[in-house]
Amino acid sequence: MSTWDPADEGVLTLPSGLRVRGRGLRRPTPAGPDPEAGVYLLAAPPEPLPWPSRWVRWPDFRTPSDPADAEDALREALRRAADERVEVACEGGRGRTGTALACLAVLDGVPAREAVAYVRRGYHPRAVETPGQWLFVRRFAPHRG
Repeated sequence: MSTWDPADEGVLTLPSGLRVRGRGLRRPTPAGPDPEAGVYLLAAPPEPLPWPSRWVRWPDFRTPSDPADAEDALREALRRAADERVEVACEGGRGRTGTALACLAVLDGVPAREAVAYVRRGYHPRAVETPGQWLFVRRFAPHRG
C-alpha cells in the first residue's frame, strides 16, 4: 500500500483518512514520488502519462461537460486512493481541481454545503474559483452505488 505523505505539497486528507494530491499542471511537479493514478480535468486530453490516468472534459472556469463521467472518474479515484497515490489536476490547480476535490469530500461524507470550506482549509484557500463551480459542489448529489 502506498499513499501520499500528508505533509506533501497539495495533499488533501479526506475524513476517512484517504489522501489525494491536487496540483496545477502549469507548475513544476512537486517533489516526492510520482502518482500511481490520476484524474485530469482539462478541455482537451492531456499528454500521455507513465501511470494510469483518466481525462474528464472540463473547460477552464466551468464545470464538467459530462457530470456523470466526472462522478464516475472521482469514484474511481476515491477507490484507488485506498491503496495508491492518486492525483487530481487541472492547468492551474485551483478551480477545477478544487471543485473535484470538494466533490471527493462529498463522496467521502462531507455535507455538500460544507465541502468547499473543507477543501479551502485542507488544500488551498482559493480552491473553487467560480460561482458555477461552487454551485456544482453544492448540488453534487452522487448516485449511490
